[in-house]
Amino acid sequence: MRITLAFLAALACGPAIAAPPPAIEKPEMAIAYRQSVYRMIRWNFAPMGDMVRGKRAWDGAAFAQHASRVAWLAQQLEEGYPVGSDRGAITDAKPEIWANWDDFSSKLGNLKRESQALADTAAKGDRAAMEAGFGKLGGTCKACHDEYKAD
Repeated sequence: MRITLAFLAALACGPAIAAPPPAIEKPEMAIAYRQSVYRMIRWNFAPMGDMVRGKRAWDGAAFAQHASRVAWLAQQLEEGYPVGSDRGAITDAKPEIWANWDDFSSKLGNLKRESQALADTAAKGDRAAMEAGFGKLGGTCKACHDEYKAD
């Protein structure tokens, strides 16, 4: 099997060229998918926030479980933003997501990185580090919501 130099160059450059997932026939399915992922993230994020704010008794094991779930769920989000899924159902996603895909994708990368860092920290059981990591993750969420989520 012969592989051309152009093919190898395209492979090497491929990951550097960020693009949203391709358009799909039913954008409402993508909207429902990403909204479901966000609901599950919120389901796990809220108890951690309550623990950090003292509204719920501290439970390091539960915190670690929630952090692990958020880290896993964060990996699932990008595919929920195919081209054209800014319409087709009620959504808070602003059209600027697709117009500024590189920035949005970078922010999703930050979410993935910070949520995994929190999960790793939580697995070690250091409460102060967990609380600090939670605050950092919250800031990552806010940075994206401020720019790309309609309220």
